[in-house]
Amino acid sequence: MTPDRDAIRTRAFDVFRADLEAAPPITLRGGDALDSYDEPPPYNPAIDEPSDRYLETFAFTGLNFLDAVSWRHYLPRLIDYALRQLGHSASGAMAVDGLLWSLRPPDRDPPRLASLTREQEEVVVAALEQLAFSDDSSYRADAMQVMEEWWIPGARYRPPREPPR
Repeated sequence: MTPDRDAIRTRAFDVFRADLEAAPPITLRGGDALDSYDEPPPYNPAIDEPSDRYLETFAFTGLNFLDAVSWRHYLPRLIDYALRQLGHSASGAMAVDGLLWSLRPPDRDPPRLASLTREQEEVVVAALEQLAFSDDSSYRADAMQVMEEWWIPGARYRPPREPPR
């Protein structure tokens, strides 16, 4: 793991601390249940501990169904996971793919992408840059596409920011 990756992972947990400390209204397991047209089970700290196995099992299908608060709860864990799995495309591909898809437009109503603070956005961009430009990354093309769509200046589908008042 490069120092840059370690620093990004640490920063992700710092800037999302408040989101991490709150129980998510919808868990990844709950999102997976919604994907199967089932009622989402309530949060259970013992079952919903976001281990690598949990992320690998539920992130790909569950992320689509999360509200902004729940999505931000899992985002630093998924960034951490993705940066640790960078060169291992087979082992965690679906979880990392789920993360990348969740970072793509169009944004929702109410928004998820636009719900991030500037500091949170900076961490997302730093993680995407690692996924897009690291020689050992198995996710280069997808990460570059995600960046071009929303996360770089002049991104294709991101609405312009209003100037501060």
